[in-house]
Amino acid sequence: MPNHFHLLLRQKGGGGITKFMRKLGVGYANYFNEKYKRTGTLFEGRYKIILVNQDTYFTHLPYYIHFNPLDLIMPGWRSGEIKNHQKAIGFLESYRWSSHLDYLGIKNFPSLTQREFLLKIFGKTENYKKEVENWLKQMNLEKIQKLILE
Repeated sequence: MPNHFHLLLRQKGGGGITKFMRKLGVGYANYFNEKYKRTGTLFEGRYKIILVNQDTYFTHLPYYIHFNPLDLIMPGWRSGEIKNHQKAIGFLESYRWSSHLDYLGIKNFPSLTQREFLLKIFGKTENYKKEVENWLKQMNLEKIQKLILE
């Protein structure tokens, strides 16, 4: 996404996500500033975090995260306004800045993601693709509305 990103993280120890986000944000800002000979902050405001403590949220969240790039071509997707599902699927399959490709079995960011847990839930790569298509056609974001920060 041009102005934000989504991560689904599991914390191993107290304050782990806070430490990770601080290192990610500061590290990337330092890299970016050095590369482009600039100074200052890159991100507006602090990161936002939501505890996912219900199975209902957890089962819908990966789809929401992977579908987020549809904002770039189909801003009404969140309310089910997808007229061409194949176009949406094609766009998601060509959007490089997402782990969605890795879940489809296309090596994109394989060293940055740990997919085993979610793929076990989806029923492997082959089933994930079918689930994505079904979820896109029958999308209902009501169950995770409290988790959506945008």
